Amino acid sequence: MEFKNKIEIVNRKARHLYEFVYTLEVGIVLQGTEIKSIRQGKVNMGDAFCRVVAGELLLEKLHISVYELGTYNNHEPLRPRKLLAHKQEIKKLLGRVKEKGFSIVPYRLYLNERGKVKLEIALARGKKSFDKRDSLKQKDLKRDMDRNLKYG
Repeated sequence: MEFKNKIEIVNRKARHLYEFVYTLEVGIVLQGTEIKSIRQGKVNMGDAFCRVVAGELLLEKLHISVYELGTYNNHEPLRPRKLLAHKQEIKKLLGRVKEKGFSIVPYRLYLNERGKVKLEIALARGKKSFDKRDSLKQKDLKRDMDRNLKYG
């Protein structure tokens, strides 16, 4: 059986700004109309970040647009959302975040095969400007090689 309703929102800017050390798939606690907006693809992950508050993993500044057909029960677009992860995983992330230069960055939001919304977060270290230039150079080289292989 093929999964037809494939939704995937990727924070491509995060790959450019950060070097991913460790990734983790977590669930996300949503309100009623948020899932409908996500299925329409109306999500902006540009400024989103994760932090640990009182032993819970929270997702801040993820903008899920208001559902147009919703009533007075519509959700708040920028509200903090709880992420569902095991306590050991949260402790592991918190221990690394306390080190200098590490952050928890949301990278990819998608629907899995069962129709549940999952978020891929990454423990990331910020890149320096020369690292960014180097990764852009590598990307250009790979694109050129692929073009040469395709056209002969």
